[in-house]
Parts: sequence; structure tokens; C-alpha cells
Amino acid sequence: TSFNNQDMQQWGVPSIENLFRDYPQLRMHEADMRARYGMFEKTKMAIEREEGLDRFTHGYKDFGVMMMEDGSVRCMEWIPNARAVYLKGEFNNWNLIPYREVGFGKWELFIPANRDGSCSVRHCSELKIVIETKDNQRIERISPWAKYVVQCDHNQGFKWKFWNPPSSQRFQITHTNPRKPDRLRIYEAHIGIASERCEISTYRYFTSNILPRIRDQGYNSLLLMAVVEHSYYPSWGYQVTNYFSASSRYGTPEEFKELVDTAHGMGIYVMLDVMHGEASKNVLDGLNMFDGTDACYFDDGSQGFNNEHDTRVFDYKKWETLRFLMSQLRYYVNEFHVDGFRFNGLSTMIFHEPSKYGCREYQQYFGTHMRTEGLAYLMLMNDMLHNFYPNLITIAEDVQGMPALSRPVRDGGLGFDYRLCKDAANIWAKLFNEMRDEEWNMHFIRQMLEENRNAEKKIVFTENHEQNEVGRMTLSRKLIGDSSMSESQQMTPQLDRGLSLYKMSRLFTHAFSGQGFLNFIGNEFGHPDWVELPSPSNNDNFQFARRQFHLADNQQMRYKYLNRFDRSVNKTEERFGWLKSNQAEVTRTHEGDKVMVFERAGLIFVFNFHPTKSYPDYKIPVRQCGSYKIMLDTDDHCFGGHKRNQANVEFQSKKEHFENSSNSMMIYLPSRSGLVLAQSNLV
Repeated sequence: TSFNNQDMQQWGVPSIENLFRDYPQLRMHEADMRARYGMFEKTKMAIEREEGLDRFTHGYKDFGVMMMEDGSVRCMEWIPNARAVYLKGEFNNWNLIPYREVGFGKWELFIPANRDGSCSVRHCSELKIVIETKDNQRIERISPWAKYVVQCDHNQGFKWKFWNPPSSQRFQITHTNPRKPDRLRIYEAHIGIASERCEISTYRYFTSNILPRIRDQGYNSLLLMAVVEHSYYPSWGYQVTNYFSASSRYGTPEEFKELVDTAHGMGIYVMLDVMHGEASKNVLDGLNMFDGTDACYFDDGSQGFNNEHDTRVFDYKKWETLRFLMSQLRYYVNEFHVDGFRFNGLSTMIFHEPSKYGCREYQQYFGTHMRTEGLAYLMLMNDMLHNFYPNLITIAEDVQGMPALSRPVRDGGLGFDYRLCKDAANIWAKLFNEMRDEEWNMHFIRQMLEENRNAEKKIVFTENHEQNEVGRMTLSRKLIGDSSMSESQQMTPQLDRGLSLYKMSRLFTHAFSGQGFLNFIGNEFGHPDWVELPSPSNNDNFQFARRQFHLADNQQMRYKYLNRFDRSVNKTEERFGWLKSNQAEVTRTHEGDKVMVFERAGLIFVFNFHPTKSYPDYKIPVRQCGSYKIMLDTDDHCFGGHKRNQANVEFQSKKEHFENSSNSMMIYLPSRSGLVLAQSNLV
């Protein structure tokens, strides 16, 4: 797919003026934006002319090894550097059966059914492709389209197993997909660390033990990491080897279907992490050197390698690369009924040299250092998914200042529904690491959070899996340290501070600026440990590759308070819907008092970050006159606080102009606490 860049700059973008209305500074980059859109539109039109986008993106139905209705087996592969191709396996005592070349680097094979009409390739039997290359090599490979691969030993290579269970062993989907949420409360999870035991957990354990927790905590969405198969477990699933295989570490494809279906029965929307920028460098069980060359699905030469991550980089100019990647998405939607995807590794997709670029300056995202074909692919992928599946959500990993990342393709955007915004996590890390409590700057917090582009939907968090990786200190560890969480031990000043700020930072982030909030598994109750996946460097130790949920359940431990608070925040958001409302409007920021007040969704949020000062009669601005009650109080006794406000107290506003609001109200505002106030008639 090669197009003239000058011609593409003239391409019409249907609603580009909508984008310029929100981002007038982008008009100077209009030619670049039209070129991106032009490559997207011409690629889409070429696919439609050749075979249609629908069939093109159903490649998993044509490629790989699959049983037909009559019991025969059809095999198809794209191997452009092959002189001859063979299939062998346990089904025929490892004898070679030749494919025939059908043009454009494609090879085809039909294996007839047994005399009784049964499939001649037994379920779960091992297969291998043998390739004779044009330079006279003979190599053995796993099909890129393999549906099931298994590891014999931990972190060793995979073996390809033909997945074709009898109907009696196939899981039957019983629940319909939930409706597309109008805002996201996301539970980010890794299946392998979900158990309390020192082991790799399973789909079934997660289904039985973790899904009920997610539902009860008030999360409406589940984001699963590391489901797509990867040979190196400590990579968190980012070094993908087998794009159509749900990881066998945790169980079978049928057990993964059961997990998704059970989540749907609980009303939980399920999304997966995917990597379309990079792939594992593994040769024997991955895509690398599949046909004996550096190229095939990847860029040839040095540009096809990301040396920083030790991975391969896809070539989006190749027809079969586009088919392969987009078909993977449709496979997981159609076969497993997943509801959406988070795309990681975007920097590799959009920059020729990702380590040199990526900041808040808009001009960094335009010019010859950008990979126009990668940007066009993201537009094509999002356009395809949203046209075929209107209920589906795509989330982009945050790329600092990338404008129009989550704007519609018709506007000239990349088409994601949301972007994952790291700003809040960075702000809290800076405050907790670099400043004494007395030095916290309220205007700094406000300015940093308000800098986010309001014309694009974003998902915010105080910490996600990255802050929980080995070598980093989790928020709870940072704030609470080694303080005892046992109720039998006296509350120390450090613990009191830690519990208070943990709750305040999560509530503030949840309520202030996003349209979605993300929590990493275990952080809802302040899990004390980071995550260190077993690897040779730690002697395959599982000590920090698990989640100790008993800490939240133990009524003698203070983790229960953080768990209750997290549930209450989610339930309060479900009731009032601040994540789907307009941005918060800050009504008061006072540096000396260390107080910030803002309103959103008809609620008043009041935060006093001062470490010692409480204010018995603190005046706050109120836009809507009336009587107000406390809906949520970080200082409530049931959340481990001091209960310095009475639960049923009512605050009455009065007509008095204050801080650009027409009303004011006097409240009791304890030190290091946050309040959520609602009008009494809404309670």
C-alpha cells in the first residue's frame, strides 16, 4: 500500500473543522492531518475493492489450520519467502504433507476427513509447519494463526496444539454482552497474580473468586492484561508470541470464554490488552523470522527492531500485516465476546524513533519523524471496529501530548474512545516523593489536572500496573510504610496520615477530571506489596506475584477501611454519575488553608489537605442554593477516620456572593479530609 504523500494532503477530512474549533493551534498542521486521513481512506478503499473489509478482517476463518463442516481440514498460510511448505504432526506420525502455492505468497492444503467423517487431526494433537525457504533453509514454525499453544516448562518455548474440542466440551455462551457503559470504572487485572498462593492463577479461579469481588466493589468494567499468549511471563504480556492464542498458562480457551460470559452475567464489561506495535523476537514459537527473513510481517532491516524493548516492529504498509492484526481483534470479539481493547505500545506505532519524541508540545506529533502508515493503521482499525461493533470501546495508552488521540476519525483523530491519562498519577507521585505536606501547592494540583484536553475522553488513575512493578514503590507502601495495619496496634501518626491521603488522593482523582477511573488489582484495599513476576533473575520466586485478598477480608486489619471506602466511592459515582458529567468546576482554591473546592454532577467536593488545621466554620462557595448533607466523608469512622463530622449533619447555604458563586455555606472541615456534599432532597 504505497501512496503519494502530496496527493493525500489534499484529501478531504469530513469534520476537520470540529477539531479545529477545539484545537485551533492544529490548523497549522492541517496538511499532515489530511495526509494521515488520506492514507487511511485510500487503504480502506483498496481493501473494499479487493475483497471487502468485512472478509479481510475475518482472516482467522481463512488462515491457519481449521476443521470444516464435513470433517476435513483446511490449511492456509502466508509465507512469501517459501519455496515449499509442509504440515506434519502427531496425526500422521510426523510425515510431511505438502501445501500448494496459490499466489501472492499464500500456500494452501486440504486434508480429507476419516472414512467415518471424523476429523483426521485429533483435538490437542501437536502440529508443525515445515518451510523450505528460497535460500535453501529448512525451518520449523508454529502457524501465526494458531489458536492454542502450550509451554512444557516455565518461560520455555511453546508447542502448537490443534484446538478442536468436541461439542460436548465447548463452553456455551449464555449471557449477552452488557450495554456500552456511559462511563468506566475499570478494574485492571492480571489473571496470573490473582491467587493468594505462590502459583500462576487460572481463568477458573478468577471466575469464581475475583469476579464477585469486582462486582461487589462497584466496578462496571474489567481490563485483563497478559491474556494474549506470550512466552516470557515477566513481560506482563507485552512480548506477544501467538496473537490468536488465549494464554494456556491460565487454562483453556473454553475456560476463558466462561470467564467472559460469567462477567457479562454480572453486568461487567470485559476488555483486553493488545500489542499492535511490537511483537516478541522469539523465532521458534513467535512471528520473528517466520518465513526465514527479517521481513514478513515486520519492517525489514534495523527499522524493524525496537532495541530498547528487544522486540520486532510491524510494517503497516503490508497487506497481510493489516489483515493479521485486525483479524486478531475480530477473533477475540467474535469467539470470546470481549467488549473492547486497550492498545499499548503506541509510541512505536506513531514514531520512527519513539525514544526521541513524545512530550506535551503539539508540534512533536507532526513531521517526517512520524510513521504516517502507523497512524493510518490506528485510524483504520478504530474505524473498522466501531463500524462493525458500535458497542465496543477502544482505549489508547497515553502518549503525553498527542492531540486528537481520542477524537473520531471523521474529525481527523485516531478514533479511540478514551485515552489513558497518567497525569494524576504523576502529580501524586511528585507530591508524595518531593514535598513536605505543608509545601503542597493547591494551584499546582489544579493546573496540572486542568491541563488535560477536555475535548477528549480520558481515564484517570492514582496508580496502575506500572506503579506496582518491581523497582517502584506502591502508593500504599509509600504512604503507610512498615506501619502495622493490625487493629490491635495503636494508630501511629504515619499510619493516620497514610490512610487519610490514600483515600483523599483516590477520591480527588476519581471525581475531578476524567470520564473513567482505573484501579489495579489489589489497590482497592491498599495492597502492601509491589508485583514481581517470577523469572530467572529472582529464582522463579512467586512471593510478590500474588494478591493477598485475605488482608481486605480480615476484620482485625485496617485494610478493610480502604476496601470499604473504594466500594463507597464507586457506589456513590454510580448513583450521581460524575464521570459522565461535564468537567469539574473549581470554585475555591486557597493556598494558605490548603483547601480546594469544586463542583461536578450537582455535588460539592471539598478537600482540606492541611496536615494539622481543622476549620470549624469554613466558608465555601455554592452555586445551587439549598440544604446539603454529607454523602461521603474520608474521615468517617467506617473508613478508619476520626468521625469529626456527624453523619446526619445538614449544612444550609445562604444567599451571599462568594468566590464568583451566588451562594455560600459554612461547614466543619477537618484536617486531611475530603467531603462529598449533596443537596438534601437528593439524598
